[in-house]
Amino acid sequence: MGKAKIFVLDTNVILHDHKAIRQFKDNNLVIPTAVIEEADKFKKGNDTLAYHARGFMRDLDIISNGRSFGKDGIPIGKGLGRIKVEPNHPFPPELADLFKDDTQDHRILATAMWVRDNNPGTFVALVTKDVNLRLKAKAAGMAVQDYLTDKIEEDRLEIRQREVLRMTLPSDVMQALCYGPDTSIEWKAVQASCPEPNQLFRFEWEKGADETVCARYDASRDRIVLIKSREAYGIRPRNDEQKMALDACLNPKIELVALTGGAGTGKTLLALASALEQERDYEQIILSRPTVVLGNQDIGFLPGDQKTKMSPFLQPLMDNLNVIKEQFRPGSREAQRIDAMLTMEKLIIEPLAYIRGRSLGRCFFIIDEAQNLTPHEIKTIITRAGEGTKMVFTGDVFQIDQPYLDQWTNGLSHIAEKLSGQKLFQHVFLRKGERSALSELASKLL
Repeated sequence: MGKAKIFVLDTNVILHDHKAIRQFKDNNLVIPTAVIEEADKFKKGNDTLAYHARGFMRDLDIISNGRSFGKDGIPIGKGLGRIKVEPNHPFPPELADLFKDDTQDHRILATAMWVRDNNPGTFVALVTKDVNLRLKAKAAGMAVQDYLTDKIEEDRLEIRQREVLRMTLPSDVMQALCYGPDTSIEWKAVQASCPEPNQLFRFEWEKGADETVCARYDASRDRIVLIKSREAYGIRPRNDEQKMALDACLNPKIELVALTGGAGTGKTLLALASALEQERDYEQIILSRPTVVLGNQDIGFLPGDQKTKMSPFLQPLMDNLNVIKEQFRPGSREAQRIDAMLTMEKLIIEPLAYIRGRSLGRCFFIIDEAQNLTPHEIKTIITRAGEGTKMVFTGDVFQIDQPYLDQWTNGLSHIAEKLSGQKLFQHVFLRKGERSALSELASKLL
C-alpha cells in the first residue's frame, strides 16, 4: 500500500457534503481554521448549507471526542486516515506580494502551502469546488483538485443524453409491435441481451419508411411495448422525445421521472399537463423550484409575505399553467377546473425550503430547475415521497446558476446516473426546442 496522501479541504467541500471527510479512504485530511470560521457563519438556519455546516461540526466533534488534534491528528474511523485542524499560516515570503488581500480563500491556500512545505516527500493537495481558487492555487504552484466523490464522469453524462436506442426492424416485427393485439414484442426480437428496465427505443421500418416508432422495455411484462401518441389536458407531444416524456409522466408504475433538455423543449409543460390529466388519482399537485436567480440575490431582499416573495421565482410555473389554460375556451369546464384546483389548493405552488420534514402521500410533485439542486438536496426531496406519490424533476444541466455545481455534479445528473435501470425510474432527454422558431434558433446558434 502506498504512502498516505494529505488533502486540505476548502469550506465549500464540507458545505456541499458534510460527510466528505469520510470519502478520502486511508488518506489524511487537514481542515484550516479558516474553514471552521466560515462554516460557523453558515450553521444557523434551515437551508441546506446550514444543514451541512452543522453536520460537519457535529461529526468533527464526535471524532475528536474531547481529544486535542495534536501534531498528527486523530483517526477518523476504521479503514480511514487521520484528520487535524491546522491554525492559519501566512504565505511563503516569495508569494506574500502575490496575494495581498486578507481573505478566507487566501488563508486556506496559504495554510495548504504550509502543510505541503512541512511534509516533504508526501503528496499534498488542496480540494476545493471553487474554480477561481483552483486557478490561484495552480498559479502559486500548489496541487489542487475538485471534490470528485459525487461527480458523474463526462462520458457517462454523454451516454445519458444518447440513451434512446435507434435501430431498423423487419416489417413483420414492426407490424407486430404497431398493430398486434397487445402492441408489444419480445425483446429477443430486437437484441441479444435483456434491456434495462424502461430502456427507450426508436425503431425504423426496414423498407425505409419515414415514420419512426417509439417503444419502451416494460420489465414487469418482460416485453418491449409501443409508446402511443397521447394527449394530456389539451397538450399533444410534437416530437418523439416529448412522446416518450409524456408516456413516462402518465405511467403510474414509474414513480420517479427526470426530464432534461434545453430551453423550450417542453419539460415543465409536459409534466404539468400530465399532472392535470391525472389529478383525480392524486390528493394534491405540488409545483416547486429552487429559489435561485442570476446575480445570486437572496429572497429576503424582496418585500412582502412568503407568497409575495416567492411569486417572481414561481412565475415560470404559472406561465406554463396559463399555456395549458389557453388550450381551452375561457369559461370552459377544463379552464374552470384549473381555477378551482388553485382555489381549493388541490394545485399549489410553493418553495422547496419547506419540504424537509414533510411526508408527501398521494401527490404529484413537480420540481422545476432541478439542475440547481445538489445530490443531497435531491435525496432529501425524494425521501419525502409517501405511498402513491409521483415525482417529476425537470431541468437543463447546462444552465446552472449555483456557483459550486456543474453538469457533472448537480443532483439532476446524479439521479439520472445512479437510478438508471430501476423499474420505478425513467429519464428522458429532450433535444428539440418547441417553444418557437426563434427560441430554437437562439438555442442552437447563440
